[in-house]
Amino acid sequence: MKKISILLLAIIALISCNNKESNLTVNANIEGLKKGTVYLQKIEDTLMVDVDSVEVNGNANISLEAFIESPQVMYLYLKKVDNSQYDDRIDFFAEEGEVTINTTLEKFVTDAEIIGAKNQEKLEEYRKMMTRFNDKNLELIKENFEAQKEENEEKLIEVNKQYESLLKRKYLYTVNFAINNKDLEVAPYLALSEVFDANIKYLDTIYNSLEPKVKKSMYGKELKDFLKERKEEQKEIENIKTEETDTTEESVS
Repeated sequence: MKKISILLLAIIALISCNNKESNLTVNANIEGLKKGTVYLQKIEDTLMVDVDSVEVNGNANISLEAFIESPQVMYLYLKKVDNSQYDDRIDFFAEEGEVTINTTLEKFVTDAEIIGAKNQEKLEEYRKMMTRFNDKNLELIKENFEAQKEENEEKLIEVNKQYESLLKRKYLYTVNFAINNKDLEVAPYLALSEVFDANIKYLDTIYNSLEPKVKKSMYGKELKDFLKERKEEQKEIENIKTEETDTTEESVS
């Protein structure tokens, strides 16, 4: 009897989840698209899953819907039928309400103009700055290649120093950006996606600065869990080092 009750509760929960009204509408206009399928996707348990889809047959203006419990990064995926050299995916920060994506078939990703809420605006602002860091990184890669070709050790050392400095500035910029946007879900998202391997104290600083509502968000909870795992790993490493030191001291004595 108990098993039947549990099964019924599970079925009711599943039905209620499926019946949730959509709170997100994604309007997209893909200039030049005549035929194909457009999917609204999200990552769930490390897997990319389809949330909604529309088959396009002549009309490039489409609308997709979903229910989201928390602001999160989602994807507009185009599976082409005609001239299908590429299958393309645009990522954007989704929140309750409407998101408008205007783009072209020829340059689906690079031509994308996304009109969304505050998280999307901040994500674009962050990425514009990252473009500068990436451009500088490419310059250093070129200089490193030339220095290796010329067997110029001094130049190699100097380029390496510049790279380390650039990487540090990139990390610090991301941490400060997240802290300055502590009231938005983009803050924990950037901590998880851009500086996950940074010193734990930086991640701690970001998490502790978050507004209560952001801590309760999907990315806020994920950052909390990730921090817990990192701290446990660090503790294990410290314990191993302590044991190795004690063993060495015993051997010497």
